[in-house]
Formats: sequence, structure tokens, C-alpha cells
Amino acid sequence: MPQGQPVAVPADGLTTRARRNAPVLAVHTGPGKGKSTAAFGMALRAWNQGFDVGVFQFVKSAKWKVGEEAAFRELGRLHDEHGAGGPVEWHKMGSGWSWSRKPGSEVDHAEAAADGWAEIARRLAEQRHDFYVLDEFTYPLKWGWVDVDDVVEVLLDRPGRQHVVITGRDAPQRLLDAADLVTEMTKIKHPMDAGRKGQRGIEW
Repeated sequence: MPQGQPVAVPADGLTTRARRNAPVLAVHTGPGKGKSTAAFGMALRAWNQGFDVGVFQFVKSAKWKVGEEAAFRELGRLHDEHGAGGPVEWHKMGSGWSWSRKPGSEVDHAEAAADGWAEIARRLAEQRHDFYVLDEFTYPLKWGWVDVDDVVEVLLDRPGRQHVVITGRDAPQRLLDAADLVTEMTKIKHPMDAGRKGQRGIEW
């Protein structure tokens, strides 16, 4: 897509404006580093446009400190106090979803993932957010914790102009087929291959 111009314009009866305003379903998958990082970069652009941003982290432990979370919480505070950007919500499965009364536990991952998806589906139906990041959501799909067909149906039928970005390895083909934008991160080389552990400011 050179200089932001489409390679071909489909004869679908839509105007250029209508296509530009169509909601995007994006999937970042593959074995390489940067899937979540790229999604949060898109969320940063969305925040700057005043979009309501909702981040839902699957699988990651609640104890894991994510640098982007701290930054986006500050951006949410900046919006609440000064009106800059858009509102931000950040939810972690590992700490128990904020809307759920039960705290969740290490042995309840499948149930917690299903609860998370059910809440996201409700929010999509009511057009709660403008931009969703479903971080590491491919894993509950791969492990059968959440039904892929249900997810695809809900995403394809979502009303309004709600953008959704899903990250994680091994994205199911059904999801890839439904997506508008699919990026595969391919690892060429990684410091961990040479025995180096994750670094502050790079991995978190």
C-alpha cells in the first residue's frame, strides 16, 4: 500500500469516505516479538484521536508489570482531569476482571477467559468503546476456553465503528479469514537466543 493508497479500489458501491470509516478487525500473530507492542501503538493513536480505549489482557499474570499499562493509566487520568485524548479502561484476567465479584484464581483460567469474552461481547453490543485491544486472546481460542465461531460471529456483527485488535501466537484460521488486517510477526533473531534475559524498557 504505497503512501497510504490502496492498490485497487473494489466495485462495492461504497464511497471512499465510507471505506475510510469502516471498522477494522486486526490480528497480530506469529512467533516474533512485538505483537502486543504494535497493538498498544495503535491504541495510542486511537487515544490521541479521542477514542474510548478498552484493553483486556488474557493469560498474563496480574503480578506482571506491563509498562504500557502504567502509561495508558496515566493517559486515562490525563483525559479525566484535563480532557486530553480519550478515556481508557485496562482490565487483567489474572487479577479477576473488574466487573466480576469473584477475584479469580490460577485454577480458574478457562472460566475467567469465558467471563472476559462474555463481557467484551456485551460491550461490543452496546458500543461501549471505540477501540479494543484483546491482548493474548488467541490463546483462550487455541485452548478451547472460548468458542472461535462465537467470537467471529460477534466480531463480524458488531455495530457501529468499533475497532478491535487481537494479539497472540497461533491465531485460528477462522479468525484470520474474518480479519481486515493480519500481521504475522516473524522472528529472525532475538537476544534470548543468546541466553540474554528480558530487559527493563525492552520487554516490560
